[in-house]
Amino acid sequence: MKVTNFAPGPTPVPDRVVRKMSEPVLTHRSSEFSGLLRQVTSGLQHVFQTENDVLVLTASGSGAMEAAVVNLLSPGDRVLAISGGKFGSRWVELCETFGLDALTLDVAWGKAADPDEIDRILAERGPFEAVLATHSETSTGVLHDIEALGNVVRGHGCYFVVDAISGLGANELKTDEWHVDVALTGSQKALMVPPGLAFISVSERAWKGIERNTLPSYYLNLKRARDSFSKGLTPYTPAVSLLMGLAESLRMMKELGLEDIYRIHERNALVTRAGVAALGLRVFAQRPSNVLTSVSMPPGIDGSELLKTIKQDCGVTIANGMEHFRGKYIRIAHLGYDIAPSDMLVALSALEHGLSRHGYAFESGAGIAAAQRVILETG
Repeated sequence: MKVTNFAPGPTPVPDRVVRKMSEPVLTHRSSEFSGLLRQVTSGLQHVFQTENDVLVLTASGSGAMEAAVVNLLSPGDRVLAISGGKFGSRWVELCETFGLDALTLDVAWGKAADPDEIDRILAERGPFEAVLATHSETSTGVLHDIEALGNVVRGHGCYFVVDAISGLGANELKTDEWHVDVALTGSQKALMVPPGLAFISVSERAWKGIERNTLPSYYLNLKRARDSFSKGLTPYTPAVSLLMGLAESLRMMKELGLEDIYRIHERNALVTRAGVAALGLRVFAQRPSNVLTSVSMPPGIDGSELLKTIKQDCGVTIANGMEHFRGKYIRIAHLGYDIAPSDMLVALSALEHGLSRHGYAFESGAGIAAAQRVILETG
C-alpha cells in the first residue's frame, strides 16, 4: 500500500527537485560547484530575509543548533533558554552539554512564550549573553512571536538565536528586521529537499561574539566555513546532490514569491482546522503555526491506536504527540509549498475513518464538508 505522509518532515520533494538531484554530481572542488554554492547562498538569504552571511552545513538542523552554541557562546556564559516543547528543550540539552550557565524558561506545551515575561526575566535576572528560542515548535504546533521577542531581546543587549528549522518558509521570519542574530534551519522542511543539509544565518554583531568564543569546534566551526565560502568552497565534502536540488527548490520559491508561499501554508492550515473543528475536536496549540495542526484527542480516544488504524486502513501517516503527550494529541502537517488544499482532504478523510473506527460519534463527512467550504471561500 502506498503511504501518504502528513508528518512534519521530511516533506514531499517536488518533481523538479528530484530531477535536478538525479543529474551527474558536480565535483565539489570545481568552479561549477563554486557557482552553485554562491547561487544557493543568495537564494537562502532571500528566504531568511537577511543581508548577512548564510552558511551551508552538511548536517541535520540539530547540527546547526549545536554550531550556534559552540561558535557563539563560551563555557560559563549566562543564557536564557526558552523551552516550550521537545525541540525547545534541545537548547537546554545543548547548554548543559557545553557548560553554559542556562536559565530555562519552561513554557507550558501548547502555549507561546510571553514577550512581557521574557522582558521581566531579562531585567530582573540578567545580564544574559543570549536568548535561545524556537520559531515554530514542531512538537506542539505553536508559533512563537519572534518579532516581539526580538525587540525585547535587543533592548537588553543579548544575542538572539532562533531555531527556525520547521518554520522558515512556512511562516514569516524577517531575520534582520526582527533582530535575529543567528537563525537556522534544515533542508527537509519547508525548503522541500531531502534531509542532510542545515543552514545558519549569522549577523555581523554575532560574528564579533564568535571571534571572542573559547569553546572548541572542528566540523561545525563557522569561521572555517566562512573562510572556505570566500573561496567558493566548503571546508569538508558537502552533500552535492542535495545542494543541486536545493538550488532548484530555491528557484521555485523565488518564482512563487515568499508572500504567496506563506499564503499557501496558511490556506492549507485553515482548511485543515476547519475540518478538525467541524468534527468537534480542539486544536492543541493556542498560537498555531502554519507548519502543522495539533489536534487534541477527545476523552476515551487513544491517539496512538488511532494513528495505527489510519496508517493500516488508509495508508496515511499522521504524527503522534511527543513525550508525555504521546497519544493525547496528533499532528497533521501541511508543510511544503507543493501541497494543495485537496491533499488536506485526504488527511481529514483518514482522520474521520479512524475516529469512526474507534467509536467517536460525529456527523460523517462533516470535516470534509467544512474543509471544502474553506477551499471554495479562499480559492
